Amino acid sequence: MTTPSLDDPTTDPMQVARAAAEALAAATGVEQHDVALVLGSGWGGAADLLGETVAEVASTDLPGFTAPAVVGHVGTLRSVRITTDAGTKHALVLGSRTHLYEGRGVRAVVHGVRTAAAAGCSTVVLTNGCGGLDPSWGPGTPVLISDHINLTAASPLEGATFVDLTDLYSSRLRAVAREVDPALPEGVYVQFRGPHYETPAEVRMAGILGGHLVGMSTTLDAIAARHAGMEVLGISLVTNLAAGVGSEPLSHEEVLEAGRAAGPRISALLADVVRRL
Repeated sequence: MTTPSLDDPTTDPMQVARAAAEALAAATGVEQHDVALVLGSGWGGAADLLGETVAEVASTDLPGFTAPAVVGHVGTLRSVRITTDAGTKHALVLGSRTHLYEGRGVRAVVHGVRTAAAAGCSTVVLTNGCGGLDPSWGPGTPVLISDHINLTAASPLEGATFVDLTDLYSSRLRAVAREVDPALPEGVYVQFRGPHYETPAEVRMAGILGGHLVGMSTTLDAIAARHAGMEVLGISLVTNLAAGVGSEPLSHEEVLEAGRAAGPRISALLADVVRRL
């Protein structure tokens, strides 16, 4: 039986997500996952610290997924068994995400989150690498996302689908993260469409609107997760000062280098937080 394509406007994207979740269960032998992690730039090492990897599946082996298009992302989904005093749970780690600027459409962008929900996840942790507007947040600073501003002019919701986004980035989960590191700052994440970096004027605009972080991902995933009934925790890694805030020119290599330098510390932080969830 052929799985309907996300590119077909007559297809229900939830049907494709359910098909991917069924294929995931068959490939991993794990009937249900509990928490999902979407690992952005710099966050990849967290998967190794969570627990025992039960199975690893190439994203291209699952319906609706494609190979990652961005350097620094890993094209696999990993099932990890987490054992704590409270019992055993399974985490689904998505090593890559589809970005809106890739031109594959919003459905493809949020397919991973929808698949996680279909696989049973009630919680999702969304991470990213981003530019910071606060000069005191140097490269390598993890920041909890308290809210977002979506400047992509897009939404993953189709038709008359009205979803409340109040407390989208769960205050309860942010409190759990602060149990691990009470010093974690928080801020508002502003998503631009990309793939070009923001201009200094656009960064100033983001600050006037109330933003503290700028990037090219996360907000659409968060909206889709709320629609699917998941609780959302967002954590950004400041990989560089945003345009006009710092004096250095921006580059993707700078983002990757900041992620490599901060990797061990932020991976341990994320693993500790997820175990508490």
